[in-house]
Parts: sequence; C-alpha cells; structure tokens
Amino acid sequence: MAHKINLALQILPSVPSDQVYAVVDEAIAVIQASGLKYRVCPFETVLEGTYDECMDVVRKAQDVCFKAGASQLLVYVKMQIKKDADVSIEDKTGKYD
Repeated sequence: MAHKINLALQILPSVPSDQVYAVVDEAIAVIQASGLKYRVCPFETVLEGTYDECMDVVRKAQDVCFKAGASQLLVYVKMQIKKDADVSIEDKTGKYD
C-alpha cells in the first residue's frame, strides 16, 4: 500500500500507576522521531504515513515500552485506509484547528 493512511495508536503499559505517563512518553518520542506527521490526543496518537511506515512505528513504540519497564501492553490500533487515495489528518480535523 503506497497511499498514506491514518493510524490511531493507544498503548496502555502495565507499570505502576506513577510510571504510566513516563512510559507513554517514551512511545510518543518514538513517534516524534519517526518523521511522520502525527497528532497527540488525550487517549491516542494519530499517525499519517504509509501502512508500512505506520506499522514500523507501532512495533518500535511497543519495543520502547517494554524497555522502559512494562511487563505487558494493551495496544489498540485503528486505521483509515482508502483504496486509491491518501488519507490525511487535516481532512478530518482541519476545520477545528
């Protein structure tokens, strides 16, 4: 799939409650370093890129959470994919910015 998709990623790490945000911040740092367009939201982070680019970020974000001390992760992924066109974050939220 060469077209851009939107992927919403939510990772809930199994760590002591006072460490949850620090571990999630590690995952967000992976997203920031990816070079993909993204938007951090209260419950999930939305990425924009090709399917392969987005799924690579998902894998790396999970890896960094385990390295940061999580013993288990609940990972929720939602995707919007169009057959013959790109999907953009702005198409859905631009009018609210």
